[in-house]
Amino acid sequence: MWIAPERRRLSRWAVPGLALAAGVVVAAVLAADGRGGTGLIALGVLAGYALLLGYRRFEPALPGSEGFGTGHRARSHTRAAALTGDVLTGAVVAAVIVQGLRGADIVPYAWLAALAGATYALSATFGGRSL
Repeated sequence: MWIAPERRRLSRWAVPGLALAAGVVVAAVLAADGRGGTGLIALGVLAGYALLLGYRRFEPALPGSEGFGTGHRARSHTRAAALTGDVLTGAVVAAVIVQGLRGADIVPYAWLAALAGATYALSATFGGRSL
């Protein structure tokens, strides 16, 4: 059985592994500072982000939808929507890390991260079907 070389590369897992490692480091730093609960929340957010990045490695190409138009326009809108979601999710994850290390409350950002994860999970699960 032939397996494409790009599917076998360990480097494809570098970014999800880095996100998970960052979560472990942030959790350890916060736990050493006496904020174990905040560290566990930050670890959970970064582990979820690593899971999202790992899942996206195997995500098939999205089918075109008439909602975005057809042809090149549909592909452009789909890419723009995906990039917008990626940037906003990255910003929320970064806010969790920065606020946690500053000693500020991270609960609002954790809720936003959970909402982003749940939204992505639902759209990945049911997005291929007509809603």
